[in-house]
Amino acid sequence: MTVTATDEWTRCAGCSAIVYLPRLARAHQVCPECGHHHRLRAMERIATLVDEGSFRPAVPQVRGGDPLGFSDTLPYTERLTRARAKTGLDDAIVYGRASIGARPAVVAAMDFAFLGGSMGSAVGEAVTRACELAVRTRLPLVLAIASGGARMQEGTLSLMQMGKTAQAMSRLRQEGLLSVCVLTDPTFGGVTASFATLGDVLVAERGALIGFAGPRVIAAATRERLPEGFQSAEYLFAGGMLDRVEPREGLRPLLSRLLALTTPHPPQPPAVVVHDPDELTSPRPPAVVRDPDELTGPSRPHETVRLARDTARPTALDYIWHLCTDFVELHGDRLHGDDPAIVGGPAMLGGAPVMIVAHQKGHDTKELVARNFGLAHPEGYRKALRLMRLADRLGLPVVTFVDTQGAAPGVGAEDRGQSWAIAECLAGMSELAVPVVAAVIGEGGSGGALALAVANRVLMLRHAVYSVISPESCSTILHGDPSHALELSSSLRITAPDLLRLGVVDGVVPEPPGGAQENPAAAMDALREAVLEALGELAGMDGAQLRKDRYERFRRLGVVEGG
Repeated sequence: MTVTATDEWTRCAGCSAIVYLPRLARAHQVCPECGHHHRLRAMERIATLVDEGSFRPAVPQVRGGDPLGFSDTLPYTERLTRARAKTGLDDAIVYGRASIGARPAVVAAMDFAFLGGSMGSAVGEAVTRACELAVRTRLPLVLAIASGGARMQEGTLSLMQMGKTAQAMSRLRQEGLLSVCVLTDPTFGGVTASFATLGDVLVAERGALIGFAGPRVIAAATRERLPEGFQSAEYLFAGGMLDRVEPREGLRPLLSRLLALTTPHPPQPPAVVVHDPDELTSPRPPAVVRDPDELTGPSRPHETVRLARDTARPTALDYIWHLCTDFVELHGDRLHGDDPAIVGGPAMLGGAPVMIVAHQKGHDTKELVARNFGLAHPEGYRKALRLMRLADRLGLPVVTFVDTQGAAPGVGAEDRGQSWAIAECLAGMSELAVPVVAAVIGEGGSGGALALAVANRVLMLRHAVYSVISPESCSTILHGDPSHALELSSSLRITAPDLLRLGVVDGVVPEPPGGAQENPAAAMDALREAVLEALGELAGMDGAQLRKDRYERFRRLGVVEGG
């Protein structure tokens, strides 16, 4: 088949299939045969991200000049004229206001067709003005990025735009405003090394190439064979550099959910569902038990350990999806990788946004292995702290679910700074100016558990355990083997009644007879009520009071003799 320029057909750059152009347009330039994402123009990009007809461009848009009188095969002024004629834009970016999921936002999109989306003075100024508009209007900022890097024709002034835009993005953080960067194909150079990677949330379009130096430059400089998929969105996601990788059709729904889940407002008390009219007159059991003598259940600690470790017990993700009406999981520590033993992201709990961070185990061997049995690596704790600090900037309460035997041991964890990562989590949580509620839902082991539990209120499920070390490890250290674990489980005082007496936990959430695994829905409903009650207790405190409350809570713990 011969395809000419007058035919309504094109060849896909991804699979070489011949594709009908109107069909490709209806799919927003995503190949129906292989899913290859063809590049979009700036206004096309905006149309895929915002509510239909809602975009209002800022007036005037920024128009750059020729500060150096630069000329190569063509004068720079001529290149600008041609680019403007080709794209209909003043420069390689358009910005303004729009709505996404009916929520207002400041939106900007770059156009690779305008001199490779390069960043000169105009692009740097437009990004900065978009940030300033977000600050003035107290709106979130969404940036859609496609760029080859700095604009050489503007020399060092182009380089300075990296500093200008980085400052502008930093101001958004200081003002507590959400920024989301959507990285598309390609995103390179000084743009990647400045505003493009400074968003609170980094989302890449499927298949996008992202990096600092281009792959050909790297290959020529190093004379090394590049890894498979090098600099692709998927490659960077595996390396912990991105929160999400999404198909083009998934970007607008994701952005809509993110905006909804990061606008703070007070939580609502849980609705009481009455199944029996007698419930209206009979006293309801408390959501949280604070008197250890009121706790019932197994009297032998080793039985509680068995219940806490039962793989049929609800995991953190089970609780999250039952307690919350929505949850967007975010990924990566921005340094090494994404640890599946730690999950986290903004969620809607009790009708209000919170940030949830949790240890995640699993119900079967496959998931337990994939999640490393809930034993988090340094990258997991760094991800956790990143999300908690984001919650602090946005004013969202933090809710954590603890369920781990401890932090991951091993050479890799030590090489990547396990102790440093845990210590930074402990210190970072102490500095948060938002309410923090932690709940031990299964096992709470050692510093790996405490790294998510430096909270204003620490709750514990009745059949959970919380300890400095597992009974087996304690026995191995003290006796040379794990055979004394049974009696040591009593000596360590790791169950809810003892921990309530010691002041380690503030309240215990009752479980169904036989444990949460016997009636997961009832257990999860009970935890929702307890968490919302704790958040309600903290709602009236300002940042300084919350930090003071958290400091004094842990300051009281411990027993010393003498003065």
